[in-house]
Amino acid sequence: MATARNCNLPDDLHYVIEKHVWARTDGDLVTVGITDVAQNLAKTLIAVTPKKVGRAVRKGQNVATVESGKFVGPVPAPVSGEIVEVNQAVIDRPSAVNDDPYGAGWIARLRPTDWAGESGDLATGPEGLAAYEQFLEREGISCEG
Repeated sequence: MATARNCNLPDDLHYVIEKHVWARTDGDLVTVGITDVAQNLAKTLIAVTPKKVGRAVRKGQNVATVESGKFVGPVPAPVSGEIVEVNQAVIDRPSAVNDDPYGAGWIARLRPTDWAGESGDLATGPEGLAAYEQFLEREGISCEG
């Protein structure tokens, strides 16, 4: 796993850098969650409220809302698609996102309508991680050790 400014950023994911959202293709589905950066900024999450399974979302529309004692914010869809699954475990215990944002703390799964067409502007690979690190430096963001 790569790190940038003490934040864990797996190099096999796709990122919406400015929104601190990640996407991973899992067969014909896309799993979505928030990054280590986001969970560090938010601190302990107290609520994860996903949209309903079966709902169609356009790229940029919310798939969920996350809430902590100091933050309430959207989790935008990295690509358009239909929500086919939400993670009940993070609804029941939102701090699972803090504990494991890229594993057990995933938030929703989408069936994308046009992954190939819409994923091109997501940051990924070495160039994507470099861009994310530059964003963190520019914004003065780092994660706690």
